[in-house]
Amino acid sequence: AALTVRFLTRRFIGEYGDMEFIYSHNLTVDGREILFHIWDVPSSQQAEEGSSEEKRIQWADSFVLVYSICDRASFNILPLKIQFIKAAKEGQSQEKVPIVIVGNKRDLHHQRVVSSEEGRLLALSLDCGFYEVSAAE
Repeated sequence: AALTVRFLTRRFIGEYGDMEFIYSHNLTVDGREILFHIWDVPSSQQAEEGSSEEKRIQWADSFVLVYSICDRASFNILPLKIQFIKAAKEGQSQEKVPIVIVGNKRDLHHQRVVSSEEGRLLALSLDCGFYEVSAAE
């Protein structure tokens, strides 16, 4: 949620509840107006399997999966999530689904438990984009 709000408002708010939100945002890219709809799902709700998770996947055109560089468990669930997304989306068409892995909390490097190299290698092995960011900075 902090990363989504930072993207939409350029402000950082550190604490969020465990709620799911859909945001809409207009952005001009290469002279074209783009309307984003962002379905922000907290990690506690991402663990759900079944119809709710399937509905989210079918709703989206692309995916940004965020983990904390300070939380190994949030990183370790990514391969399973990505396989689930690809099976659901790519099984229906021949098009590759855009997925980006984002390591957040880069500013907390002293608490890092997942290296940048691990993130890059995972993204490379799963054919995803990769970035490390800090919502706070």
